[in-house]
Amino acid sequence: MTGTGSPGGTGTRPSGASRSLDAPGWPPGRFSLNQWTTRYWPMPDLAVGAAAAGISGVGLWREPVAEYGLARSAKLVREAGLRVTSLCRGGFFQAPDALDDNRRAIEEAAELGAPALVLVSGGLPEGSRDLDGARARVAVTLAALAPYAGRYGVRLAIEPLHPMYCADRCVVSTLGQALDLAAPHPADQVGVVVDTYHLWWDPQAYAGIARAGAEGRIALFQVADWVTPLPAGVLTGRGMLGDGGVELRRFRTAVDEAGYDGPIEVEIFNEELWAMPGREALALCLERYAVHVM
Repeated sequence: MTGTGSPGGTGTRPSGASRSLDAPGWPPGRFSLNQWTTRYWPMPDLAVGAAAAGISGVGLWREPVAEYGLARSAKLVREAGLRVTSLCRGGFFQAPDALDDNRRAIEEAAELGAPALVLVSGGLPEGSRDLDGARARVAVTLAALAPYAGRYGVRLAIEPLHPMYCADRCVVSTLGQALDLAAPHPADQVGVVVDTYHLWWDPQAYAGIARAGAEGRIALFQVADWVTPLPAGVLTGRGMLGDGGVELRRFRTAVDEAGYDGPIEVEIFNEELWAMPGREALALCLERYAVHVM
């Protein structure tokens, strides 16, 4: 795992020695570790490792939570002194059981104490080319889910994904689209996710962040970098902070100026990072976060 850490690089290692998590003066601050960043770190190890690093927040995923047990997961993170900053994910509204599954996801988020359920809207139904219809379905499903989420004190967080995912994963591609979908609903029921990996390309991204702040809609801020060339499996192509071309600190400054002072989740899908021991991967994320985000 080599790399220069320069824009366009594909490696994940910093150029210098990694700072120990136990080093004095280490300030995780608003840092939250998204569980998928250390995908193969078992749930108990993640809780212990995050707490030992002085991190206060973790973003959890439904699949490993279900595998470990919902009640056990809630107890584990609570006893470790952690807060769950988000649960990923709901959405995929093209599925026949989407409403029932998303209601269950809302209930799971509430039990975990997660304030936000991340929604990836889903793509086109199999065999369909009706993009307008798919986006209309997102709006209709949100209208059915928002009051239910409100009753549980969970905020639906619409995440726009890069347009390359539009056909199969997410017909919501821009922050402006996400905000338009959220607009009919109370801001405490439906918000948006600002994810640098998915939004960095959009010339309207910063105007969208300002609008989201003015409307009180920023539910979550996530960071990862964009590296080229993209790997064969684009789902695992997120770059380590500082290895790509995203102006990460500019994004962080923009969400701060928009009034967002919540957690900053590091969410990186990367095979090389996943191959590292969890504690080592977390140390690298913290180091790059301090240099490139804060």
